[in-house]
Amino acid sequence: MRRKKHLKLQEEVELDVTSFMNLMVVLIPFLLATAVFSQVTIQELNVPSPGVGGATPDKPLVTIEVMVRKESIEISNGKVITNRFPKEEGEYDLEALTGVLLNLKEQYPDKEDATVLLEPDIEYNDMIAVMDTVKFHDVASEDGEDQSQVLFPEISIGDAP
Repeated sequence: MRRKKHLKLQEEVELDVTSFMNLMVVLIPFLLATAVFSQVTIQELNVPSPGVGGATPDKPLVTIEVMVRKESIEISNGKVITNRFPKEEGEYDLEALTGVLLNLKEQYPDKEDATVLLEPDIEYNDMIAVMDTVKFHDVASEDGEDQSQVLFPEISIGDAP
């Protein structure tokens, strides 16, 4: 005997996407509202190259070290701390630092490098502000436009002693 296969008629089932659409309606504005839009900037650092032996410099080499501590900024010549600027109202005194760096640039106009030494747990924004202060000094010109005077553009960073 021959059996007949009964084909069952299957109803077409519609996919219910209402709950998924409700989720998207809530999720997309939430993600857009909480997204962090950031701008990435790069601070260029130059690693000091090793000195070439054999030649003696005409002028004695000077070392400029700017040490950023939790409570102050100190300027050193590599051996002795020459200037110290304590934090005032939780802010570093970058104007006083600029004044000393301008004097050093006048004394050593050919000097291009400086070292910024940081204590642990110094905030990133403070580090960048000090590095910008060591690199450049903004000067207002006679026509009202700001111009930058280059101080010590070749910066090395390290840990403060």
